[in-house]
Amino acid sequence: MGLADQKIVITGGGSGIGAGIARSLAAAGATVVIAGRDLEKLKDVAASHPDRLIPISADVANRESVAQLFVQAVEKLGRIDVLVNAAGINVPQRMMHNLEPADWDRMMDINATGVFNCMRAALPAMRERKSGTIINISSVAGVRAAALGGVGYNASKFAATGLGISAGDEEKANGIRVTNIYPGEVDTPILKQRPTAVTEEHRARMLLPEDVAAAVKMVIELPPRARIPELTIIPLYQSFV
Repeated sequence: MGLADQKIVITGGGSGIGAGIARSLAAAGATVVIAGRDLEKLKDVAASHPDRLIPISADVANRESVAQLFVQAVEKLGRIDVLVNAAGINVPQRMMHNLEPADWDRMMDINATGVFNCMRAALPAMRERKSGTIINISSVAGVRAAALGGVGYNASKFAATGLGISAGDEEKANGIRVTNIYPGEVDTPILKQRPTAVTEEHRARMLLPEDVAAAVKMVIELPPRARIPELTIIPLYQSFV
C-alpha cells in the first residue's frame, strides 16, 4: 500500500510517541497534520519535515476544538486516510488514596473521551469513502491494571480499549479498520510524571517512540483486506502477564 499518498492526522504530536510516529510517517512519504495543545512544540516537530508535517493547535478534550481541527485538516490534506490517536496524560499522584478528582477528570477527558471525540469527527468521511484506518495508541495499562499506571490512567485506558474494539467491530462493515496498540514502557516525557524517578539504566532498556512508530507503519501498510484489532509491543525485559 505504501505511504506516499497517505493523508494522516496524529493527535499528541508535539512530543513522545506521537512525535515519533509523525516523523516516521513523514519520512515514509505521508503528509501529516500533527495536533496538540502546545503549538510551539508542534512547530519544533514539524521542522524535521516541513514539507510533510503540518502543525495545528487543538485540545482533544474539547469537542469544538476537535471539530475545528478536522475542518482545518481536511482543508490542508484534502482528505483523511488515517487517524492516529496518541494524545495522553498521567499524573504523579495516581493512587486511589491520593488521586485528585480533577486529575481523574483530566485523564478521562484526554485519554478516553478525547479518543472518542476524534474518532467521531473522522468517521463520517471514512464511511462515505468506505475506507480508512484508525489507530489508538493506548497502553498495556489498558489490558491489565498494574499499580504502575495508577487508577485513573488504568481506567481511562481500559475505556479507550473498549471503545476501539467496539468501534472496530462496528466499522469493519464500512471498510474501516480500527487498531488498538498497547505499548509497554516507552522512554518519553510522560516518565517525568512517575511518582518515583526513573533511572538512566532503566530508561536505556525501554522502548523508543520509533519502535511504536514502526508498529503503526506496519498496520497502515497492510492491505485493506487485513486488520489488526489489537497489538501489544513491550520491551524485552517487561512481562505481559
